[in-house]
Amino acid sequence: MYNQTISVRGFNRVGNQLSQTALMNKLFKSLSVLALLLCCAFGATAQLPGVQLKDLNGKTVDTATLSNDGNPFVISFFATWCKPCQRELKAIADVYPDWQDETGMKLIAISVDDAQDTPEVKALVAAEGWEYDVLLDSNEDFKRAFGIQNIPHVLVFDGQGNMVMSHSGYTEGGEHEIIEKIRSISE
Repeated sequence: MYNQTISVRGFNRVGNQLSQTALMNKLFKSLSVLALLLCCAFGATAQLPGVQLKDLNGKTVDTATLSNDGNPFVISFFATWCKPCQRELKAIADVYPDWQDETGMKLIAISVDDAQDTPEVKALVAAEGWEYDVLLDSNEDFKRAFGIQNIPHVLVFDGQGNMVMSHSGYTEGGEHEIIEKIRSISE
């Protein structure tokens, strides 16, 4: 038995596929580093984007004014149909009063559900007893302003409104990473 390779236009087909894979991996790593650098640069200098959202009572809120009186705050993007989002917000709810007492932080939950699903958002928040501020981003303008593609997605801001952490996805225990970041900027 022997291994036969096929040459096409002077390139070894197997070698060419491997080099394309290696090139794609390098490109992906380079883009990931660039995205991280842009995120850090954005967080260090940018204000919150100004988007008009509604709270659960229908009051308009300008997101550029979101703050927490000089204390850290967290923005968590979620949807009623997103099970990992619900697990994350439930896990945080269990420790939220302790986090608030310890650091003065607050959480602002941003629903990206469609406008017609507002009753479901209200029902979920009431059923879970979440004490978070909840805003409705039914057109996903605020989410898009941060370049967020997937939910759940959490953003942590220091007391001056600078983004210090951006995290996508949720695994059990992931909320500990959030409080550790908040503790590190609260000292």
